[in-house]
Parts: sequence; structure tokens; C-alpha cells
Amino acid sequence: MPLSIDFVTIHAKSLCMGVLSMWKQLAVLIFMTLATQVASFEFESIDGGKIVLSEFQGKPVLIVNTASRCGFTGQLEGMQKLHETYGPKGLVVLAVPSNDFRQELKSGEDVKEFCEVTYGLTLPMTDITSVKGDKAHPFYKWLQREYGFKPRWNFYKVLLDANGNYVDSYSSVTKPMSRKITRKIETLLR
Repeated sequence: MPLSIDFVTIHAKSLCMGVLSMWKQLAVLIFMTLATQVASFEFESIDGGKIVLSEFQGKPVLIVNTASRCGFTGQLEGMQKLHETYGPKGLVVLAVPSNDFRQELKSGEDVKEFCEVTYGLTLPMTDITSVKGDKAHPFYKWLQREYGFKPRWNFYKVLLDANGNYVDSYSSVTKPMSRKITRKIETLLR
């Protein structure tokens, strides 16, 4: 009798391990699907052409919706400093100019000139892009659908890890060089 109980116990444990393995595989598949989905997003570049998030595979990315005529526009300086400080270590800082809050210049050319002349911006920048509502870029629609994140104002920030996974988001009041952001970036760069 003990032999058959042991056999049943072993078989039950094996079945449980199989179910756990299946759940782990499903979790990995979901994780990989989300990362693959992020990598597939494309933005129009302010320089012409495309910015494809898959180009940043293997690097953490901080994505910030910006505006040239906002009370937070001075954060462009902090974004550039992040780019200069952590860019050589692998961080990508991506500016996404948006007129959704009616504080952006008329054209991408005007935005580019303003950012280069006023703040010396050299980081990658998209063309003027919608970040909220029905006209939001697919990346921002994805963020809202998957994580409940949507920019409530200019200079909302989203941090992705090197695999394109959502790490955290920050409001306008969190400055780019704040310890709250740099601590997470430093962890991701290790």
C-alpha cells in the first residue's frame, strides 16, 4: 500500500510541477509579448525619418512629452543633462513634443530650432505628437491600456527598462535629474 501512495504522491507532485511550469511559461510569453509590442512602436523623427523603439533594445529609455511654451520647459535642460550623464552608459532620453495642452510651437522645425538654440538639445526627438485622447500615438494608447498611464500635462515621464518593459512614470513636478529618477536609471544601468 505505501508504494501506491508514494506513486500517487509523486504523480500529483509531477502534475503540480507541470501546471506551475505552464504558468511560468505563460508569464514569460506575456512579458515577451509586451516587450515586443513596445519595440514595434515608431515615431516620426523631428529630423525626418522614423524613430523605432526597437533601435533602443538593450538600453533603458526615458520618454518625456514636452512643450516649448510650458512652465516646465526648463526641464529640457535637465533632460539634456541626463542624456549627457547617462547616455554614454546606455540611457536613451527621448523627447516627444506635443501640442495636446496647447503649449507647443507651430511646427517641428520651430520646436527643433528652439530646443537646440535655447537648451542645446542633442537628444533624440520626435516630431510633434499627440499623447492623449483618441488621437494619441499608439505608444501612449498602449501605456494607458496596459498601465493606466496617460500624461495629464506636459513633461510627464515614462521609464522603460532595457527590454522595453514599463518601470515607472513621473509627473511634471518630478525633475529629470531628481534622485527619484536617477536612482532607478542607475539601477537599470547596472
